Formats: sequence, structure tokens, C-alpha cells
Amino acid sequence: MKNILSILTLLFLSIGIHAQDISGRWNGTVQIAEDKSLDFVFYISNDENGYKTMIDIPSQRVAGLKPQNTSFKDGVLFIDGANLGIKYEGTFYKDTQQFKGNFTEGANSLSLNLKKGDFRSVKTVKRPQEPVKPYPYLEEEVVFDNSEALVSLSGTLTIPSGDGKFPVVVLISGSGPQDRDETVANHKPFWILADYLTRQGIAVLRFDDRGVGKSTGNFSEATTADFSTDVLSAVKYLKSRDDIDSNNIGLIGHSEGGIIAPLAANQTKDVSFIVLLASTGIPGSEISLMQSISMRPFPVPNEKAYEQAIRKAITIAGSNKELSVIKSELLEHYNSTITPILQPLVGDDKKVSQIINGLIETRTTPWVRYFYNYNPANEIEKLDIPVLSLNGTNDTQVVAEINQKGIKDALIKGKNKDYKVLKLEGLNHFFQESKTGKMEEYSKIEQTFSPIALEEISNWIIAHVN
Repeated sequence: MKNILSILTLLFLSIGIHAQDISGRWNGTVQIAEDKSLDFVFYISNDENGYKTMIDIPSQRVAGLKPQNTSFKDGVLFIDGANLGIKYEGTFYKDTQQFKGNFTEGANSLSLNLKKGDFRSVKTVKRPQEPVKPYPYLEEEVVFDNSEALVSLSGTLTIPSGDGKFPVVVLISGSGPQDRDETVANHKPFWILADYLTRQGIAVLRFDDRGVGKSTGNFSEATTADFSTDVLSAVKYLKSRDDIDSNNIGLIGHSEGGIIAPLAANQTKDVSFIVLLASTGIPGSEISLMQSISMRPFPVPNEKAYEQAIRKAITIAGSNKELSVIKSELLEHYNSTITPILQPLVGDDKKVSQIINGLIETRTTPWVRYFYNYNPANEIEKLDIPVLSLNGTNDTQVVAEINQKGIKDALIKGKNKDYKVLKLEGLNHFFQESKTGKMEEYSKIEQTFSPIALEEISNWIIAHVN
């Protein structure tokens, strides 16, 4: 991958840096677009077991990402975050005292150079809904175990002030490694939701996903089904507390959390209601196909042919064949369908090959392959507890019309006697009041969570607890 000059440079520099300790704080910026960038901070430590790294993304207010392995050999830093779907590889240059390399997430690889030292201050973005201490309720750091998965999950439990037992909800985050606040685009929607509900007399437990923040485990090896067992562990923990009403434990799932919630609820008698926020109601294979088309960053000469190519790729990836066979079939399929589209756009065969290999890896993770074959409607149909389903009309990730039809049809088919399915006008995937609903708009909106949505959730829950 390196050219002759960089190889010679590395040979000369490797002697001087072979014994160097790279422990400390390193920072850099990835330029995503002309007006959009992401700031990174890598905290690298060294002990008898070798190097370890923790990653923060201050501009997104993401903290505590823990890649599974870090190595530094012959001047090359390799941070293996396969457990999070990311990696970083960079070469140390003694003259500038920097690592020059690339940060990769899925099929996307972007230049990221790291220099040692404190990070520059990040411009404060106004988020007026974020609560300010002192809170009019109790806040407790908690840890509970998923003993079967050998995972320890860390979270925050907020409890209304006063004596007695309180109804409670567990917040379940969307896809990708998420912290307890479901931090995204410089917003913390779960923090806002937890604060609002607790002020209304409802206790709230929110927790870091596996391998994120203070939780242990390997995120990349887990599927939607595995995450449902983490939720069940949260319910079991809440039942053990004297200040929680064990007869009124509910689940609130956002996005992927909305398909985890019914899966978890159907495995226990201890969940008394669920709230689905921007949840899907159709098979994962169809969701993936729709997003591959609507969120595609490049033009194609033939839309119908492209759709057929993506559909076939999903069928191949979701099959029950050996993984090596699936990857081989995907490579052959992509080379005949997607490579001809990418070549005139990228203009570099090596880069095209990297993109194709990235696509193959992205389509064959345990989570993705499970998702392709999972239809949440099958679990929603089984629910015999009250259900509230909310979707925003401006949601460009999970289209309200088709998904709410799937949810409602499943509830009707299952003869559920207590449900409410509601579309909220002008709200996006994160229930912000929005203009376009597009992802790039999220961070530009001052509001984190629409008061209309907060009130709908709170009022419905209060009406359904004893």
C-alpha cells in the first residue's frame, strides 16, 4: 500500500521510534465534506499486556469507544476496532511527530492524521433542552450483568423523588455502538427523554451498549437477538430493586431498539408495555434495500438494474451458506454489477477494489446477516401488552407510511386490544422538528427532542401504569 518513498522513509525512521512509547493523548480531524468534519481523540495507554486505546469524538459528543486491540510495530500504529466496525492504521513520522493514516468505518476510509497533545476546544453548540443540576430527582450509576453472555452493562437510573415504588422504562438504542444517551450529531436524545419522563414520575434506565463506554463485551459479534438479552438483563435487575414497581416495567426502543423491544418482551412476562420510536415494521432485507437506494451517495445509469443488484447482494449475504462461500459469491456479483458503476466515478481500480471489499465486509457481519432475515412484524404480532408506536413524517431513514402499516397490520393480526399508532408531522428520525429530515440536518437543529413527542410518550405511559 505504501509507495517506494514512504517505505524508504519508514526504514530510516523505524530505528529511532522502535522503542518509543506512544502512550498519551492523540488528536486529529477527518474532513467528511467541505463544510463537515469530525474531531477524534485517541487515548493510548500501555501496560504489561500491551497498548490499549479509547476513542472520543468530541464534535459528536461520543466518548468511551473501546477498540479490541492496539499494536505499534515498526512505526505503524494499528487500532483494531472490529468490535465496533472501525479501524485506524497510521505511520509515525519523526520529523512532524505525527501519525499519518486512515480511519475506516465499514466501506468508508478517510484520511486521519494524529498529533500528540490536548485537543483544541470544541465550539459549544446550544442544546437548550439539556437539564442542569440540581435535578428534582435521584440519579444513580448502576451496573448489571448479562450472565449468559458474560457481559457487564453500565448505565444511569433516574428515579423520581419521594418514597414508594415507581413505574420504570428501559431505553433501547438504535443501530451501531451507542452510549447510554444515544449520542448522535451532537445531541443526547436519551438524556432528554429520561429527564422528561422522570420529572413526570417515571423512573428510567438507560445504558451503554456492549463494548461502549463503561460496558464490557464485543459489539460487532452481537445481533439484534443478543441485544434483546441485554434488555432482559436490565429488566431482571430492575425487578430486584425495592424502589421499582415490578408490575409496571416498560420498554422504549428507538429505531433498531424498536425491533429489539418486542423480541425481548415476548421472552418474559415481566414487561407490561412497550413504546416503539421510529421503529421498522417490515423485513430487514427490505429496509436495507430502501436505504441503499434512498441514501446512495452516487448516481447510477440504470435505477432498476441497481435495485436488482442490491436485492441479489442482500439475498446472497442473508443465505445460510458458509461465510467464505458468501463472500466469494458477493465478490463475483459486485464485480459484475457495482464495479462498472464505481470505476468512472473513482477512476482508480485499487480504490474500487477497496470499496468492494469494504461492502462485502459490511454486508457479512453477524448483525447485518441476522437483520436481513428478521421481520419485526412477526414479534409485534405476538404482543399481548399495550403498544405505542410513533414515527415522524420527515423520517428519511425509516419511512413512516410503509413501516407503520407493517406495525399496525401485525397488531391487528395478533388481535392486540390496546395499541396506538401515530405519525407526528414534521419530525425526523430523532423526533426533532425538521425541514428536510435528512441526516446532515440533525446537528444543525437546536432542538434535541420535540416536546410534542415527549408529551405523547409521557401521557400514554402514565395512562397505562397502575
